[in-house]
Amino acid sequence: MSNQKFIPLSVPNISGNEWKYVKDCLDTGWISSVGSYVTKFEEEVAKYVGAKYGIAAVNGTAAIHICLKLIGVGLNDYVIMPNITFVATANAIKYTGADPILIDADPDDWQMDLELLENFLQNETAFDGEGHLIHKKDRRKIKAILPVHVQGNIGNMDHLMEIANKYHLPIIEDSAEALGSTYKGQHAGTFGLMGCLSFNGNKIISTGGGGIILTSDDKLAQRAKHITTTAKTNSLEYHHDEVGFNYRLVNVLAAIGVAQMEGLDKFIARKKEIGAFYRENLNGVADIRFQQIRPDVSFNNWLFTIQTKHQKKLISELNAQNIVCRPFWMPMYKLPMYSNCIYVSKQDNCDYIHKTCMAIPCSTSILDEELEIVTSQIKKIVA
Repeated sequence: MSNQKFIPLSVPNISGNEWKYVKDCLDTGWISSVGSYVTKFEEEVAKYVGAKYGIAAVNGTAAIHICLKLIGVGLNDYVIMPNITFVATANAIKYTGADPILIDADPDDWQMDLELLENFLQNETAFDGEGHLIHKKDRRKIKAILPVHVQGNIGNMDHLMEIANKYHLPIIEDSAEALGSTYKGQHAGTFGLMGCLSFNGNKIISTGGGGIILTSDDKLAQRAKHITTTAKTNSLEYHHDEVGFNYRLVNVLAAIGVAQMEGLDKFIARKKEIGAFYRENLNGVADIRFQQIRPDVSFNNWLFTIQTKHQKKLISELNAQNIVCRPFWMPMYKLPMYSNCIYVSKQDNCDYIHKTCMAIPCSTSILDEELEIVTSQIKKIVA
Protein backbone atom coordinates (compact mmCIF):
# COMPACT_ATOMS: atom_id res chain seq x y z
CA MET A 1 0.00 0.00 0.00
CA SER A 2 1.32 3.41 -0.98
CA ASN A 3 1.98 6.06 1.64
CA GLN A 4 1.47 8.73 -1.01
CA LYS A 5 -1.21 11.32 -0.20
CA PHE A 6 -4.46 10.69 -2.10
CA ILE A 7 -4.81 13.05 -5.07
CA PRO A 8 -8.24 12.74 -6.75
CA LEU A 9 -8.83 13.16 -10.47
CA SER A 10 -11.47 15.90 -10.58
CA VAL A 11 -13.75 16.56 -7.63
CA PRO A 12 -16.25 19.34 -6.81
CA ASN A 13 -15.02 22.50 -5.14
CA ILE A 14 -17.53 23.25 -2.36
CA SER A 15 -16.14 26.48 -0.94
CA GLY A 16 -18.83 29.12 -1.34
CA ASN A 17 -22.49 29.59 -0.41
CA GLU A 18 -23.58 26.00 -1.10
CA TRP A 19 -24.46 25.21 2.53
CA LYS A 20 -26.25 28.54 2.97
CA TYR A 21 -28.46 28.14 -0.10
CA VAL A 22 -29.23 24.47 0.58
CA LYS A 23 -30.18 25.36 4.16
CA ASP A 24 -32.54 28.00 2.77
CA CYS A 25 -34.25 25.29 0.71
CA LEU A 26 -34.53 23.01 3.73
CA ASP A 27 -35.73 25.77 6.04
CA THR A 28 -38.44 26.89 3.64
CA GLY A 29 -39.41 23.40 2.46
CA TRP A 30 -38.76 24.22 -1.20
CA ILE A 31 -36.64 21.22 -2.13
CA SER A 32 -38.35 19.72 -5.18
CA SER A 33 -38.64 20.77 -8.84
CA VAL A 34 -40.48 24.01 -8.08
CA GLY A 35 -38.51 26.76 -6.38
CA SER A 36 -36.73 30.03 -6.88
CA TYR A 37 -33.25 28.51 -7.15
CA VAL A 38 -34.20 26.52 -10.25
CA THR A 39 -35.21 29.68 -12.06
CA LYS A 40 -32.20 31.62 -10.80
CA PHE A 41 -29.79 28.88 -11.85
CA GLU A 42 -31.33 28.70 -15.32
CA GLU A 43 -31.11 32.47 -15.74
CA GLU A 44 -27.53 32.73 -14.51
CA VAL A 45 -26.22 29.93 -16.71
CA ALA A 46 -28.05 31.28 -19.77
CA LYS A 47 -26.69 34.76 -19.15
CA TYR A 48 -23.16 33.45 -18.67
CA VAL A 49 -23.09 31.57 -21.98
CA GLY A 50 -25.06 34.15 -23.95
CA ALA A 51 -28.19 32.09 -24.61
CA LYS A 52 -31.68 33.52 -24.28
CA TYR A 53 -32.96 30.55 -22.28
CA GLY A 54 -31.72 27.82 -19.98
CA ILE A 55 -33.98 24.92 -19.06
CA ALA A 56 -32.65 22.86 -16.16
CA ALA A 57 -32.81 19.07 -16.29
CA VAL A 58 -31.84 16.22 -14.00
CA ASN A 59 -28.65 15.57 -15.98
CA GLY A 60 -26.95 16.25 -19.28
CA THR A 61 -28.16 12.98 -20.81
CA ALA A 62 -31.78 13.94 -20.19
CA ALA A 63 -31.07 17.36 -21.70
CA ILE A 64 -29.77 15.79 -24.92
CA HIS A 65 -32.70 13.37 -25.04
CA ILE A 66 -35.20 16.22 -24.84
CA CYS A 67 -33.40 18.25 -27.52
CA LEU A 68 -33.52 15.32 -29.93
CA LYS A 69 -37.21 14.73 -29.19
CA LEU A 70 -38.01 18.37 -29.82
CA ILE A 71 -36.51 18.35 -33.32
CA GLY A 72 -38.43 15.20 -34.23
CA VAL A 73 -35.76 12.51 -34.01
CA GLY A 74 -37.55 9.18 -33.80
CA LEU A 75 -37.65 5.50 -34.66
CA ASN A 76 -35.14 4.38 -37.31
CA ASP A 77 -33.72 7.86 -37.84
CA TYR A 78 -30.00 8.59 -37.79
CA VAL A 79 -28.09 11.20 -35.80
CA ILE A 80 -24.44 11.93 -36.60
CA MET A 81 -22.05 12.08 -33.64
CA PRO A 82 -18.36 11.53 -32.76
CA ASN A 83 -17.17 7.97 -32.24
CA ILE A 84 -15.21 8.91 -29.14
CA THR A 85 -17.11 10.51 -26.27
CA PHE A 86 -18.79 9.51 -23.05
CA VAL A 87 -21.49 6.91 -23.77
CA ALA A 88 -24.35 9.21 -22.67
CA THR A 89 -24.31 10.97 -26.05
CA ALA A 90 -25.07 7.77 -27.95
CA ASN A 91 -27.51 6.57 -25.29
CA ALA A 92 -29.62 9.71 -25.64
CA ILE A 93 -29.91 9.04 -29.37
CA LYS A 94 -31.05 5.47 -28.71
CA TYR A 95 -33.69 6.68 -26.23
CA THR A 96 -35.53 8.21 -29.20
CA GLY A 97 -35.42 4.98 -31.23
CA ALA A 98 -32.79 6.40 -33.58
CA ASP A 99 -29.27 5.12 -34.25
CA PRO A 100 -25.96 7.00 -34.23
CA ILE A 101 -23.70 7.39 -37.24
CA LEU A 102 -20.20 7.51 -35.78
CA ILE A 103 -17.47 9.79 -37.14
CA ASP A 104 -13.78 9.25 -36.35
CA ALA A 105 -11.79 11.89 -34.47
CA ASP A 106 -9.20 14.36 -35.66
CA PRO A 107 -5.89 12.99 -34.35
CA ASP A 108 -4.75 16.36 -33.02
CA ASP A 109 -7.68 18.09 -31.32
CA TRP A 110 -9.73 14.87 -30.75
CA GLN A 111 -12.90 16.48 -32.07
CA MET A 112 -15.11 15.01 -34.81
CA ASP A 113 -13.17 14.91 -38.10
CA LEU A 114 -15.05 17.37 -40.30
CA GLU A 115 -13.36 16.24 -43.51
CA LEU A 116 -14.65 12.72 -42.93
CA LEU A 117 -18.08 14.11 -42.08
CA GLU A 118 -18.20 16.19 -45.25
CA ASN A 119 -17.06 13.29 -47.45
CA PHE A 120 -19.64 10.99 -45.92
CA LEU A 121 -22.46 13.44 -46.49
CA GLN A 122 -21.33 14.12 -50.06
CA ASN A 123 -20.89 10.49 -51.07
CA GLU A 124 -23.26 8.47 -48.91
CA THR A 125 -26.35 10.66 -48.59
CA ALA A 126 -28.96 12.27 -50.82
CA PHE A 127 -32.17 14.25 -50.52
CA ASP A 128 -35.37 12.30 -51.17
CA GLY A 129 -38.38 13.64 -52.99
CA GLU A 130 -39.71 15.28 -49.84
CA GLY A 131 -36.50 17.13 -49.03
CA HIS A 132 -35.29 14.77 -46.29
CA LEU A 133 -31.63 13.85 -46.13
CA ILE A 134 -31.33 10.07 -46.31
CA HIS A 135 -28.59 7.48 -46.19
CA LYS A 136 -28.41 6.06 -49.71
CA LYS A 137 -27.93 2.42 -48.71
CA ASP A 138 -30.95 2.01 -46.45
CA ARG A 139 -32.91 5.22 -47.16
CA ARG A 140 -33.20 6.02 -43.47
CA LYS A 141 -33.47 9.71 -42.60
CA ILE A 142 -30.56 11.61 -41.07
CA LYS A 143 -32.09 14.10 -38.66
CA ALA A 144 -29.26 16.00 -36.93
CA ILE A 145 -25.59 16.43 -36.14
CA LEU A 146 -24.69 16.04 -32.48
CA PRO A 147 -21.12 17.31 -32.02
CA VAL A 148 -19.40 16.83 -28.68
CA HIS A 149 -16.89 19.40 -27.41
CA VAL A 150 -14.55 16.64 -26.25
CA GLN A 151 -12.65 17.47 -23.05
CA GLY A 152 -14.04 21.02 -23.24
CA ASN A 153 -12.18 21.74 -26.47
CA ILE A 154 -13.94 23.15 -29.55
CA GLY A 155 -13.27 22.35 -33.19
CA ASN A 156 -13.84 24.50 -36.26
CA MET A 157 -17.42 25.60 -35.65
CA ASP A 158 -17.52 27.81 -38.76
CA HIS A 159 -16.84 24.78 -40.94
CA LEU A 160 -19.28 22.59 -39.03
CA MET A 161 -22.05 25.17 -39.36
CA GLU A 162 -21.36 25.44 -43.12
CA ILE A 163 -21.70 21.67 -43.48
CA ALA A 164 -24.88 21.58 -41.40
CA ASN A 165 -26.48 24.41 -43.37
CA LYS A 166 -25.56 22.82 -46.71
CA TYR A 167 -27.30 19.59 -45.78
CA HIS A 168 -30.14 21.21 -43.80
CA LEU A 169 -29.19 19.41 -40.61
CA PRO A 170 -29.89 21.01 -37.22
CA ILE A 171 -27.04 20.99 -34.74
CA ILE A 172 -27.58 19.94 -31.13
CA GLU A 173 -24.35 20.57 -29.19
CA ASP A 174 -23.23 18.22 -26.46
CA SER A 175 -21.35 20.85 -24.46
CA ALA A 176 -21.36 18.78 -21.27
CA GLU A 177 -17.63 19.30 -20.77
CA ALA A 178 -17.32 22.80 -22.23
CA LEU A 179 -18.68 25.29 -19.71
CA GLY A 180 -16.35 28.27 -20.00
CA SER A 181 -14.99 27.38 -23.46
CA THR A 182 -15.50 29.72 -26.40
CA TYR A 183 -14.83 29.75 -30.14
CA LYS A 184 -14.13 33.22 -31.57
CA GLY A 185 -15.68 34.65 -28.41
CA GLN A 186 -18.91 32.66 -28.68
CA HIS A 187 -19.67 30.16 -25.94
CA ALA A 188 -19.97 26.44 -26.56
CA GLY A 189 -23.59 25.32 -26.73
CA THR A 190 -24.85 28.47 -28.47
CA PHE A 191 -23.97 27.70 -32.10
CA GLY A 192 -26.62 25.13 -32.85
CA LEU A 193 -30.37 25.11 -32.46
CA MET A 194 -29.87 23.87 -28.91
CA GLY A 195 -26.95 22.96 -26.66
CA CYS A 196 -26.59 20.97 -23.46
CA LEU A 197 -24.44 21.36 -20.36
CA SER A 198 -23.76 18.86 -17.59
CA PHE A 199 -23.13 19.48 -13.90
CA ASN A 200 -22.02 16.01 -12.90
CA GLY A 201 -19.59 15.67 -9.99
CA ASN A 202 -16.46 15.88 -12.13
CA LYS A 203 -17.44 18.99 -14.08
CA ILE A 204 -16.05 22.51 -13.49
CA ILE A 205 -19.18 23.33 -11.50
CA SER A 206 -21.40 20.63 -10.09
CA THR A 207 -24.89 20.21 -8.72
CA GLY A 208 -24.18 16.55 -7.94
CA GLY A 209 -26.27 15.68 -10.95
CA GLY A 210 -27.88 18.11 -13.33
CA GLY A 211 -27.91 19.57 -16.80
CA ILE A 212 -29.25 22.50 -18.77
CA ILE A 213 -30.71 22.89 -22.25
CA LEU A 214 -29.52 26.09 -23.91
CA THR A 215 -31.45 27.78 -26.70
CA SER A 216 -32.43 31.19 -27.98
CA ASP A 217 -35.55 29.87 -29.71
CA ASP A 218 -38.69 30.94 -27.83
CA LYS A 219 -40.87 28.01 -28.91
CA LEU A 220 -38.22 25.37 -28.28
CA ALA A 221 -37.55 26.77 -24.80
CA GLN A 222 -41.25 26.70 -23.96
CA ARG A 223 -41.62 23.15 -25.27
CA ALA A 224 -38.50 21.99 -23.42
CA LYS A 225 -39.79 23.30 -20.10
CA HIS A 226 -43.22 21.79 -20.74
CA ILE A 227 -42.04 18.33 -21.75
CA THR A 228 -39.48 18.08 -18.92
CA THR A 229 -42.24 18.84 -16.41
CA THR A 230 -44.36 15.78 -17.32
CA ALA A 231 -46.22 17.88 -19.92
CA LYS A 232 -48.52 19.26 -17.24
CA THR A 233 -50.86 21.95 -18.56
CA ASN A 234 -52.33 23.32 -15.34
CA SER A 235 -50.68 24.15 -12.01
CA LEU A 236 -53.69 22.86 -10.07
CA GLU A 237 -55.27 20.14 -12.19
CA TYR A 238 -53.40 16.96 -13.11
CA HIS A 239 -53.94 17.40 -16.81
CA HIS A 240 -51.14 16.40 -19.20
CA ASP A 241 -51.44 16.88 -22.94
CA GLU A 242 -48.72 14.46 -24.13
CA VAL A 243 -46.22 11.90 -22.88
CA GLY A 244 -43.79 14.00 -20.88
CA PHE A 245 -40.72 13.35 -18.79
CA ASN A 246 -40.03 13.90 -15.12
CA TYR A 247 -36.72 15.56 -15.99
CA ARG A 248 -36.72 18.88 -14.11
CA LEU A 249 -33.81 19.71 -11.81
CA VAL A 250 -34.87 19.97 -8.16
CA ASN A 251 -34.56 23.20 -6.17
CA VAL A 252 -32.07 21.91 -3.60
CA LEU A 253 -29.60 20.92 -6.34
CA ALA A 254 -30.20 24.15 -8.22
CA ALA A 255 -29.29 25.98 -5.01
CA ILE A 256 -25.89 24.28 -5.12
CA GLY A 257 -25.63 25.33 -8.75
CA VAL A 258 -26.30 28.98 -7.95
CA ALA A 259 -23.50 28.92 -5.38
CA GLN A 260 -21.20 27.15 -7.83
CA MET A 261 -21.87 29.77 -10.51
CA GLU A 262 -20.60 32.41 -8.09
CA GLY A 263 -17.22 30.67 -8.15
CA LEU A 264 -17.12 29.76 -11.84
CA ASP A 265 -14.69 32.44 -13.01
CA LYS A 266 -12.30 31.47 -10.23
CA PHE A 267 -12.64 27.78 -11.09
CA ILE A 268 -11.94 28.33 -14.78
CA ALA A 269 -8.92 30.50 -13.96
CA ARG A 270 -7.56 27.70 -11.78
CA LYS A 271 -8.20 25.09 -14.48
CA LYS A 272 -6.19 27.20 -16.92
CA GLU A 273 -3.35 27.51 -14.41
CA ILE A 274 -3.34 23.72 -14.00
CA GLY A 275 -3.31 23.19 -17.75
CA ALA A 276 -0.45 25.65 -18.22
CA PHE A 277 1.54 23.98 -15.44
CA TYR A 278 1.20 20.52 -16.92
CA ARG A 279 2.01 21.67 -20.44
CA GLU A 280 5.13 23.44 -19.23
CA ASN A 281 6.37 20.71 -16.90
CA LEU A 282 5.54 17.67 -19.04
CA ASN A 283 6.53 19.12 -22.41
CA GLY A 284 9.35 17.04 -23.85
CA VAL A 285 9.00 14.28 -21.25
CA ALA A 286 9.29 10.92 -23.04
CA ASP A 287 6.72 10.89 -25.88
CA ILE A 288 4.04 12.88 -24.04
CA ARG A 289 1.78 14.97 -26.29
CA PHE A 290 -1.17 17.23 -25.53
CA GLN A 291 -4.56 17.93 -27.07
CA GLN A 292 -4.14 20.68 -29.64
CA ILE A 293 -6.19 23.84 -29.14
CA ARG A 294 -7.10 26.16 -32.00
CA PRO A 295 -5.86 29.76 -31.62
CA ASP A 296 -9.46 31.01 -31.88
CA VAL A 297 -10.58 28.79 -28.97
CA SER A 298 -10.52 29.82 -25.31
CA PHE A 299 -10.20 26.42 -23.64
CA ASN A 300 -11.56 25.65 -20.17
CA ASN A 301 -8.98 22.88 -19.53
CA TRP A 302 -11.77 20.78 -18.02
CA LEU A 303 -10.16 17.34 -17.62
CA PHE A 304 -6.46 17.59 -18.35
CA THR A 305 -5.36 14.73 -20.58
CA ILE A 306 -1.99 13.61 -21.86
CA GLN A 307 -1.20 11.27 -24.74
CA THR A 308 1.57 8.70 -24.46
CA LYS A 309 2.40 5.09 -25.42
CA HIS A 310 3.09 4.58 -21.69
CA GLN A 311 -0.60 5.05 -20.86
CA LYS A 312 -1.27 1.65 -19.25
CA LYS A 313 1.91 1.71 -17.20
CA LEU A 314 1.27 5.24 -15.98
CA ILE A 315 -2.36 4.55 -15.07
CA SER A 316 -1.40 1.42 -13.14
CA GLU A 317 1.53 2.88 -11.24
CA LEU A 318 0.03 6.30 -10.51
CA ASN A 319 -3.20 4.81 -9.18
CA ALA A 320 -1.12 2.47 -7.02
CA GLN A 321 0.44 5.62 -5.54
CA ASN A 322 -3.01 7.15 -4.79
CA ILE A 323 -2.70 9.53 -7.75
CA VAL A 324 -6.01 8.99 -9.55
CA CYS A 325 -5.80 8.72 -13.33
CA ARG A 326 -8.23 7.39 -15.89
CA PRO A 327 -8.06 6.26 -19.54
CA PHE A 328 -9.87 8.09 -22.32
CA TRP A 329 -13.48 7.26 -23.23
CA MET A 330 -13.83 3.97 -25.06
CA PRO A 331 -14.88 4.46 -28.71
CA MET A 332 -18.57 3.82 -29.20
CA TYR A 333 -18.09 1.09 -31.81
CA LYS A 334 -16.19 -0.97 -29.23
CA LEU A 335 -19.28 -1.15 -27.02
CA PRO A 336 -21.60 -4.10 -27.73
CA MET A 337 -24.76 -2.03 -28.25
CA TYR A 338 -23.07 0.23 -30.81
CA SER A 339 -20.74 -2.26 -32.53
CA ASN A 340 -22.95 -2.49 -35.62
CA CYS A 341 -23.35 1.24 -36.13
CA ILE A 342 -22.08 2.98 -39.24
CA TYR A 343 -18.52 4.10 -38.51
CA VAL A 344 -16.88 6.62 -40.82
CA SER A 345 -13.10 6.35 -40.59
CA LYS A 346 -9.89 6.07 -42.60
CA GLN A 347 -7.35 5.00 -39.97
CA ASP A 348 -9.33 4.69 -36.73
CA ASN A 349 -7.82 7.61 -34.83
CA CYS A 350 -10.32 6.97 -32.02
CA ASP A 351 -8.78 3.62 -31.24
CA TYR A 352 -5.33 5.17 -31.02
CA ILE A 353 -6.59 8.04 -28.84
CA HIS A 354 -8.31 5.56 -26.53
CA LYS A 355 -5.17 3.45 -26.17
CA THR A 356 -2.77 6.35 -25.59
CA CYS A 357 -4.66 9.11 -23.75
CA MET A 358 -5.22 9.46 -20.01
CA ALA A 359 -6.59 12.08 -17.66
CA ILE A 360 -4.48 13.23 -14.71
CA PRO A 361 -5.48 15.08 -11.50
CA CYS A 362 -6.90 18.53 -12.18
CA SER A 363 -9.45 19.43 -9.50
CA THR A 364 -9.86 23.17 -9.06
CA SER A 365 -8.87 22.64 -5.42
CA ILE A 366 -5.62 20.81 -6.23
CA LEU A 367 -2.58 22.33 -4.51
CA ASP A 368 0.53 23.46 -6.36
CA GLU A 369 2.57 20.96 -4.35
CA GLU A 370 0.25 18.19 -5.54
CA LEU A 371 0.78 19.25 -9.15
CA GLU A 372 4.50 18.94 -8.50
CA ILE A 373 3.99 15.43 -7.10
CA VAL A 374 1.98 14.34 -10.15
CA THR A 375 4.53 15.59 -12.65
CA SER A 376 7.52 14.26 -10.73
CA GLN A 377 5.95 10.80 -10.48
CA ILE A 378 5.12 10.78 -14.19
CA LYS A 379 8.71 11.67 -15.00
CA LYS A 380 10.01 8.88 -12.78
CA ILE A 381 7.75 6.27 -14.35
CA VAL A 382 8.47 7.08 -18.01
CA ALA A 383 12.13 8.04 -17.62
